Amino acid sequence: MGRVLFICLLALFLKQYHSGAVIFKMTNAVCESYNKSWVEFGLCRLRAVSRNKVCFNVNATLLHPVYDVVIKAQLMKKANGYKPWLYSVNFDGCQFFRRRNNALIRIVWELFREYSTLNHSCPYVGLQQVKDFYLRSEKLPTPIPTGDYLLMIDWLFNKKPQAATNVYFTFVEDLRNSK
Repeated sequence: MGRVLFICLLALFLKQYHSGAVIFKMTNAVCESYNKSWVEFGLCRLRAVSRNKVCFNVNATLLHPVYDVVIKAQLMKKANGYKPWLYSVNFDGCQFFRRRNNALIRIVWELFREYSTLNHSCPYVGLQQVKDFYLRSEKLPTPIPTGDYLLMIDWLFNKKPQAATNVYFTFVEDLRNSK
């Protein structure tokens, strides 16, 4: 009994110790429609809630039904400009939402699922939004090195680039100033 209590208290202490050591802060968001007859962005902005907490909001209106969505995502790290760093992923959005069979994409999806209206399979039409998205560091499955990053997402409908969403963020793991 004492050993179980010790392990529980140790786990609680480590979680508390680690929780204040990570800062994830979005610094800029840019949404661009390449074809305004397909996609219009009504809103694409960051909203500061506190000093280290920024929420991301985007409203995109799809003016025609979309049956074929390919998403190209790249994570880049800033080092004398943004350089390809870790991930470059292309995936079929319609297939993912039918089966959710891609492990990496599923991890990312779980980070913003509760903030998004993208919760069904194709076709997509009308207003699609991400509202008040804030990444809590405890939801990250694995830590990333301290630095400035850019998440570039290109949206292809019917094999043609229609829109881009770029989110810039800073990730700081400061173990010296943790609780």
